[in-house]
Amino acid sequence: MAGRTQPLLAGAVTALVGFASSFTVVLAGLRAVGATDAQAASGLLALCVASGASAVWLGLRHRLPMSVAWSTPGAALLVATGAVPGGWPVAVGAFLVAGLLIVAAGLVPPLGRAVAAIPKPIAGAMLAGVLLPLCTAPVRALVDVPRLAAPVVVAWLLLYRFARRWAVPGALAVAVVAIAATTPAGALRDVGLRPAFALTTPAWEASALVGLALPLFLVTMAAQNVPGMAVLVGYGYRPPFGAALRATGLASVLAAPAGGHAVNLAAITAALAAGPDAHPDPDRRWIASVTAGLGLALLGFGAGAATALVALAPPVLIEAVAGLALLGALATALTAALAEPDAREAAVVTFVVTASGVSLLGIGGAFWGLVAGGLLLLLLRRRATPPAPPDAPPARAAVEDHARTGK
Repeated sequence: MAGRTQPLLAGAVTALVGFASSFTVVLAGLRAVGATDAQAASGLLALCVASGASAVWLGLRHRLPMSVAWSTPGAALLVATGAVPGGWPVAVGAFLVAGLLIVAAGLVPPLGRAVAAIPKPIAGAMLAGVLLPLCTAPVRALVDVPRLAAPVVVAWLLLYRFARRWAVPGALAVAVVAIAATTPAGALRDVGLRPAFALTTPAWEASALVGLALPLFLVTMAAQNVPGMAVLVGYGYRPPFGAALRATGLASVLAAPAGGHAVNLAAITAALAAGPDAHPDPDRRWIASVTAGLGLALLGFGAGAATALVALAPPVLIEAVAGLALLGALATALTAALAEPDAREAAVVTFVVTASGVSLLGIGGAFWGLVAGGLLLLLLRRRATPPAPPDAPPARAAVEDHARTGK
């Protein structure tokens, strides 16, 4: 009996931790690029349903624990980008194009290989620059709203020490209590708690395609899809990378008009469904990922209440919870950025330009950081013949296998 319920419980935990750990990042990102509260709630609902449906399809189709989630780094990119020329419809158009690019990477293997070939220091530095503004929010919150922020940070520290996977959900729970204690009675009375899909007709601007759609695609691929593959390969699976990209890319395209920015393989919570805690038998762990997909889809119907909570809270407090959720991702990105001595200067330039938030020709800092770091890396690259490369890492090996077979 325990063996039957173990993957079900693991899937429920995966869905709950995944949702609670980063929905604040999603809502902050959608609102930053122009969404109203109703449109942000619609986007969160669309992401939950699209991610859940993709996980169920991939799990049942391939009998592999392929967990699917929204792009948390992509949501942080939205925060860093801010309002785009043309407003929310143009942002939706960028989401749609990013989804089409993910589908293209699944259909055209060389495109996926080209993304995987971006130097890790440059990709890591760009991601770190995107994450930095949100990760400083806990410090700003401690200064601006210390009575609300201090309990949240203390709860996160204690849980991070003794029950790491529950650190962000626990901090969020404390934030909810703090918000409830300081919200006037009846404030929720006129707030719509039931989410509904709010469809937006996409619009396109060249600056948004270059400054938002392309970086969103690159961040989602480099920080979610490729690491998600690495987790699965690390547990002994040989997942079909092309099929995963096609399924999640199509889900992204369908979710975009409702406000969903990007759907991808889970990287942060992938191990919860793919590891031995899900089931001792690797051939039974797909049940956990399917359960997680169903659970995430159901949690999406709480998007209205989640958005109302965010609307009632001081913005810096919600950003603080989001920043705590991204500290681990920032540490990983910085480690990747500085791991190779010959590329450190280029990585630092990428990080500084991206984190600056500069906008040139209507194009945000993430794109210019990638360009600046890439050009400096080419300028400083040594002409000497490099040593023979080591064996390909799991994620890149999976991408190369996709490039050869198209699967």
